[in-house]
Amino acid sequence: MILSDLLGNPVFDDSGAKVGRVVDARFRLEGRTEPAKARLIGLIVSPRSASSYLGYERNSASRPVVIDRLLRWRHRGSFLVGWDDIARVSDTTVVLRRGYERLETALPDGV
Repeated sequence: MILSDLLGNPVFDDSGAKVGRVVDARFRLEGRTEPAKARLIGLIVSPRSASSYLGYERNSASRPVVIDRLLRWRHRGSFLVGWDDIARVSDTTVVLRRGYERLETALPDGV
């Protein structure tokens, strides 16, 4: 499966309630090889929009004010769910584990 297969897919909690759609993925670069290996750490889920953050989700410092306000409104309530909190991934849906944690979507400052 490739990332584009997941984007836009609905995400459900363990009880079957829809919590949003996959809008992006978060990776961590590991190792000192060239190029560094990218490890998937989780998926970004938006409860209101299936569109992406247009590359501006990492932090609000670098985005124009108008785009910042639009993206904050469209993606309010979005969260990052860690890969360990994902129970199942299929071609059409993502199901989360019971007790999954909703993490902040923005990267820490300086990253």
